[in-house]
Amino acid sequence: MARIVGGLTTSHIPAIGNAIAKGSHDEPYWKSFFGGYPPVREWLEDVQPDIAVMIYNDHGLNFFLDKQPTFAVGAAPEYYNQDEGWGLPSIAPFKGAPELSWHIIEALVADEFDLVTCQEMNVDHGFAIPMQLFWPDYAERDLRTVPVMINTVQHPLPSPKRCYNLGRSLGRAIEAYPEDLKVVIIGTGGLSHQLDGERAGFINKEFDEMCMEKIVNEPEYFLDMSIHELVRQAGAQGAEFINWLAMRGALNGNVKSLHTNYNIPISNTAAGLMCLENAA
Repeated sequence: MARIVGGLTTSHIPAIGNAIAKGSHDEPYWKSFFGGYPPVREWLEDVQPDIAVMIYNDHGLNFFLDKQPTFAVGAAPEYYNQDEGWGLPSIAPFKGAPELSWHIIEALVADEFDLVTCQEMNVDHGFAIPMQLFWPDYAERDLRTVPVMINTVQHPLPSPKRCYNLGRSLGRAIEAYPEDLKVVIIGTGGLSHQLDGERAGFINKEFDEMCMEKIVNEPEYFLDMSIHELVRQAGAQGAEFINWLAMRGALNGNVKSLHTNYNIPISNTAAGLMCLENAA
C-alpha cells in the first residue's frame, strides 16, 4: 500500500524562480532564505519519495477570474511549466502519475468533493518553484507528481475547515492505493502577504509564527476560522495558508517537526518553510 512519509510547506514567490536562474543563492537578500532548504533536501534523500502531491493555487494559467473551480486535480502523464509574465525561464516538464491521480479523484468525489479533473494541465510558479527548491535535479529523477489546485484567488474561497477536510480525504485515498509507494505532500504559498490594495505590503509576523506552531499538532485551531478572518490576519494572498491546511489534513494526527525556516520580507511576502514527518 502507498504510505505518506511526511509533509512540506514553502513559499512559491515568482522572484525565487528568477533568483534560482541567476544563481543568487548566496546574495545577502537571499542567503537566509535558500539556506533553509538543505536540511529538507537531506531528509528527502533519506526517505526517497516516489510521488510528490503538490497542493497549490493556480495564478491564471489554467483558470482565471471568469472560470475558477474550487478544487482541481491533474491526471496527466506530464506537466509543463508556463511563465505567466514574470520572465521565468523555461524548465523541464514534470512527470505525472495518472493512475494515482484517478484513484485520488474517484476517492475525493466519493467523499463529496466536487472537482475539475485535468487530463491536460500546465503548471505555474506555484507548482514549479517548490519542485525546484526541494529537488533542484528533479528532471533527472524518477519522481512523479500529482497537482492538486485550490482556489485562493476568486471569492468565494473554500474555508480552512473545508480544505483541511479535503486533505483528510486525500490522505485516506493515498493510503488506500494498492501500489507500494512513498508519498510526500507539499502545501505551497504564503505566509502572510498582500500585494495590492490599501494593505499592499502587509505582513503579520505574529500570526505567521502562530500558524507555524499550531499546524504541527493543533491544526484543529484553524477549523472554526472563516476565510474572511484568515484574509484579515494574513492578507489577501495570505489566504494561501489553506494549501498548508490541506497538506496537514493529509498527514496523521501526530507529526514531528523536523525543520522550520522563516524569512521576511521576501518579495513583500513572509516566506515559511516546514518539514513534518508523519507518525509511524
